[in-house]
Amino acid sequence: MAKVLEGPGMGLMKKWGISVPNYVIVSSAEQFEQLAKAHDWIRKGKLVAKAHEALGSRFKLGLVKVGLDAAGAKAAVRGMLGRQVGSITVSQVIVSEMVPHKEEYYVAVKSTREGAEILAANCGGIEVESNWDRVKKLRVEVGETPSSDALEKLAKEAGFTKELARKIAGFAGKLFACFDNEDAQYLEVNPVVARESDGELVALDAVTLLDADAKFRHSDWDFLFAAEFGRAYTKNELEVMGVDSKIKGSVKFIEIPGGDTAMLPAGGGASVYYSDAVVARGGKLANYAEYSGDPPDWAVEVLTEKVCSLPGIKNIIVGGAIANFTDVKKTFGGIIAGFRKAKAEGKLNGVKIWVRRGGPREKEGLDAMRALREEGFDIHVYDRHTPLTDIADMALQKK
Repeated sequence: MAKVLEGPGMGLMKKWGISVPNYVIVSSAEQFEQLAKAHDWIRKGKLVAKAHEALGSRFKLGLVKVGLDAAGAKAAVRGMLGRQVGSITVSQVIVSEMVPHKEEYYVAVKSTREGAEILAANCGGIEVESNWDRVKKLRVEVGETPSSDALEKLAKEAGFTKELARKIAGFAGKLFACFDNEDAQYLEVNPVVARESDGELVALDAVTLLDADAKFRHSDWDFLFAAEFGRAYTKNELEVMGVDSKIKGSVKFIEIPGGDTAMLPAGGGASVYYSDAVVARGGKLANYAEYSGDPPDWAVEVLTEKVCSLPGIKNIIVGGAIANFTDVKKTFGGIIAGFRKAKAEGKLNGVKIWVRRGGPREKEGLDAMRALREEGFDIHVYDRHTPLTDIADMALQKK
């Protein structure tokens, strides 16, 4: 699951027929000034400026300014950019038109084990959190599409009446279409408002969580995902994400500053298992990583290069259970190529490598790993008969 920032999130909703305010995303006051010359709505209307980052409580932090003219918005952009909030530096500001309205509402769609739930309430903004009992839900089974009647019934149960109930039903239907077609796991619009000039429902904000692994199905996903850990993605993380979006199978990589034990495990289960084992034994993780689904050797090589580039590491654990369909020799070929390149660049001095793996062509793969000893690698290789966590014990000198 990957978070999408407000601007691209509203862009996806607009694609599916949901009205959103006009907006621009800028990274400098000068850029905003140029855009103001091109858009009448910036020069002539009231504006809202918000830090375009994965931050909560932006209003309380002074990172939301409302009722601005163009000059005020430019000053707000200049004042927000460069602000440091925890580990995040504000690098973008979203400036949108201010939509006059009286009431605020709430509509969301979330993934469930059985399919999805559509949520609606006739209160919105911060009010919805303290009135959660007013949020009504409609369950949708996997593969089904909610009917207009079911959506209108939901709207009426949530306290909407007459024409507004029909409008909310229509809005919820469009939000579900966006959810279903864009491989979303959670979409929330809070608030939904009725524009005073014409009564049309408008999404003033968007919370968007997508299935990042589905990116290959969406050629128009030209936006970056927001980092899960409240910071910007590093260059190496972005490069691995770029590889992951292009291949069959997957490669994942997240850096953890200050660790000395690097992880290069096969499979999501193994990655968690080995990470837990290292932490339980008092080790310090330098990263999270995994390769799974029989990825191509070149993709595993890129992942290996990033793991070997981690600063201050003393051990690299190449762990995995017994694969069902991942070709051990092929993927180990990518790892070995990455190790050789890193060693040639002087990156593995004093680093011990610990390998445990089983699966298709494991003997050939493990023999190729063992052969690295003759090239000067400090490498220790074990097969399926060695318990998974034993190499964590040996790496951390617990055995």
